[in-house]
Amino acid sequence: MSKNIILNHQEIEHKIKRIAYQIYETFVDEENIVIAGIASNGYVFAEKIAAALEHISPIKVSLCKVTIDKQNPTAPITTSLTVDEYTDRGLVLVDDVLNSGTTLIYAVRHFLDAPLKKFKTAVLVDRNHKKYPVKADFKGISLSTSLLEHVQVVFDNESDCAFLS
Repeated sequence: MSKNIILNHQEIEHKIKRIAYQIYETFVDEENIVIAGIASNGYVFAEKIAAALEHISPIKVSLCKVTIDKQNPTAPITTSLTVDEYTDRGLVLVDDVLNSGTTLIYAVRHFLDAPLKKFKTAVLVDRNHKKYPVKADFKGISLSTSLLEHVQVVFDNESDCAFLS
C-alpha cells in the first residue's frame, strides 16, 4: 500500500494554531478550560493545542487524558481528571481522526454526566464517514475518503504528518 501525505509537519502546525485561535474565540470569556484528549494520539494533539492556546491567550488550560477502549467503547472510560475538576467548566474533547464517530460519541457521553459550561469537539482529520450524529466543532481538514482507505496521524516532533493509505 502506498502512503499519500495529506498533511505535513508545517501544515499540522498551522492547523493547531488555527484551532487554538478558534477555541480562544469560543471560550474568550473563560478563565479556565479543560482540553481532554482521547489516548493516545488525541491526547498528543490535545497537548499541542493546549500549548498553542496558552501561547496566544490568557486562558489557563487543564489537560485531561481520556482512556477509552476503542474495540469496546461501551466499557468504562477513565479520565486523568476527576469529575469535580471539569464540572462547570468549558471543555474541548480532542481526537486525531474522526472516522465513524464511535469513539467520539462515547467519550462525549461520558462527559455529559457532569454539568459543563460549554462543550466542543476538535479533530485534526474529519473523514466524513459518520455512523453516529457527532460532528467536530473545530477541525483541521475534512476528507471524503473511501471506507477502504485508512488515515493515520504520526506525531514525531519535527516530522509530524498525516497520511492516507
